Parts: sequence; C-alpha cells; structure tokens
Amino acid sequence: MAKKVSRRFREALAKVEDKAYQPLEALQLLKETATAKFNETAEAHIRLGIDPKYTDQQLRTTVTFPKGTGQTVRVAVIARGEKVQEASAAGADIVGSEELIDEIQGGMLDFEVLIATPDMMPKVAKLGRLLGPRGLMPSPKGGTVTTDLASAIQEFKAGKQEFRADRTGIVHVMFGKASFSAEDLLVNLKALQETIDRNRPSGAKGRYWRSVFVSASMGPSIQVDINALRDLKLTEA
Repeated sequence: MAKKVSRRFREALAKVEDKAYQPLEALQLLKETATAKFNETAEAHIRLGIDPKYTDQQLRTTVTFPKGTGQTVRVAVIARGEKVQEASAAGADIVGSEELIDEIQGGMLDFEVLIATPDMMPKVAKLGRLLGPRGLMPSPKGGTVTTDLASAIQEFKAGKQEFRADRTGIVHVMFGKASFSAEDLLVNLKALQETIDRNRPSGAKGRYWRSVFVSASMGPSIQVDINALRDLKLTEA
C-alpha cells in the first residue's frame, strides 16, 4: 500500500530541486522546509566509503558543535566514592553507583548521555546488550569513560555529541534546530565535516565521502555539494 504523504510535506518537497546545493543555500532551504508546528531538529545523513564490518573501517567519535545543539541534554554518571559528589557538583542530572546500574538494567533510561569512571566499567559491561543498540554505552573513544567528570559533563551539556557510522556506512547526526540561523547551522555542519575527515578510518580506501544530505526532522532531504562543504573556510568573529 502506498504511504500517504501529507499536503504540508508535498509543498515542502516541491521546493527542493534534484541537485547538490551549496552548503549555505541548502541550510536556508532546510529552514524554509521546516514547516511543522514545532521547532524541528536539523539532521545530517552522510554516506561514507567504508564497510564497518571491518574493524579498521569503523567510525565512532565525538563532535563538539560550536553553536550547541539547541537541546537540553540529560547526563547520567556512574561512579563511586568522591566521584559521585564531583559529578553532582558538575551538574549531572542522575548520579549513582551499583544502584544506578540496577535501575538502568530495570529499564530506567531517562538520559541522553551516560558517563562512567573506568573503575566502574567492569560492572557497567553487563548493560551492553541494553545500551549498545541505543548508542548509550560508555566508551573511551566517545569520551564517556573518564575520570575528568566535570569536563565531560560540561562538554556534553554544551553541545558535544557522540556519533558512529551505522552498519551500512552512513552517519546520522542532529546538528542543531531549524530555529537556528542558516549561518549557525553551517558552523555546526562544518565542524561535523571536519571531525569526520580527522577521524577517517585507517582502512578506508578510495572515495571517502559519497553523499551528504540535510533535512529538518519532518522535512524533505536536501543534497549538499560535498566538495563545496569540504573546501569551505569559515572565519568566526
């Protein structure tokens, strides 16, 4: 059965041409096609020339968005001893030790980021089956296994985000809100592009960047000119 498309979406889709747009033009169009009755999320969907089934072609890292994400990020921390007080003082929303692990195992997932100290990871490991598919499992690469809790909490609340390529080699990242200016969205998208380039997997061969599309969460996909994005030089005041 054909999926019914709303009039709102059809009207937004009619504004998008079948071409690769210049980065700023694409983001201006993203804003124009964000016509839902709420502040939509700006999303980037990037296809890379990698096969993540091979260890040396996996991409998992973090990006810090200079303009933030526009979201309130709830951070949970698993630690023990004085680190529990340190996490609370740094602004963590949920803090605990073994009892927090038990709560999470029981289905409590009221957070967007989970940070753990290295000494707690052997106990956190049993949460892997629950947290792994949701992208919430703490990892050193993601900056979520650390002893410097204050810095980690502040960075994630300010706009740092962990991401990874899915099994098909596509990266899906939210990089702001449709209410942001197109210029601020461009600053964040450029930061994402530079992060992906810096963390190119050692096993990636041939053409690394295949396609870049952006969209509002309820809007149509808009293709971005990859070369124009990578060649772009931004100067911040």
